[in-house]
Amino acid sequence: MPENSELPFVIGHRGAAGLAPENTLVSLRRAKLEGAAWVEFDVMLSADGMPVLFHDDTVNRTTNGKGAVNKLDLATLRQLDAGSWFGADFAGTRIPTFAEAMQALANDGLGANVEIKPFPGTAEQTAQAACQLIKDAWPGGVPIPVISSFDYDAMVVARDMLGDLPRAMLFGKLPRNWLDIVKELDCSAIHASNRHVSKAMVESVLAAGYPLRIYTVNDPDRAQSLRDMGVSSVFTDRPDLIRD
Repeated sequence: MPENSELPFVIGHRGAAGLAPENTLVSLRRAKLEGAAWVEFDVMLSADGMPVLFHDDTVNRTTNGKGAVNKLDLATLRQLDAGSWFGADFAGTRIPTFAEAMQALANDGLGANVEIKPFPGTAEQTAQAACQLIKDAWPGGVPIPVISSFDYDAMVVARDMLGDLPRAMLFGKLPRNWLDIVKELDCSAIHASNRHVSKAMVESVLAAGYPLRIYTVNDPDRAQSLRDMGVSSVFTDRPDLIRD
């Protein structure tokens, strides 16, 4: 399984989620402006099967709309204001499609960790749509992506469809059988929560031969501590505070 050796220590979380509305093109651009060479974002499906950048199961928190993402078609999602909740300066920001995000990566020369974030019960469908778009349209001139998900079934699809691309299993706290899981899925790295990091955990992952990337880290001192432990990368909402 190839690993992308060019991944930096700092990866912008949902773009630069502490500085701009998460999972939007302006957030990806802000991460770039703050010096991030890589970003992470979430891919879900609309009701009509279109991959879009979105994190929550509903649009309630980050738009002026209401309802489940998988019950709203792309045209409806595109009418929502996905920026005003964050600040008046971002009024009118739209939910981008995955295809638009890929073009933004190409425009800015950004690498990306694509997190497959399926609505409950749609893991295989979401992963198939996201992976097919990556196969068909991933832009040249930017690094190959890292594919990740918390969802085992989504990662099975990613393994089967994108076996030549690096993949990382997402965990909160590492389960006892984490190594069995990542071997079954032929993963190349582990992504885990900052809340559950310990020196022993880092050592166990590194001893097994896997890079460890930690989310979400917004404190520079904490980031340095993790780096000293051997953590390969951190996902941060504030790439202006945490830099390579």
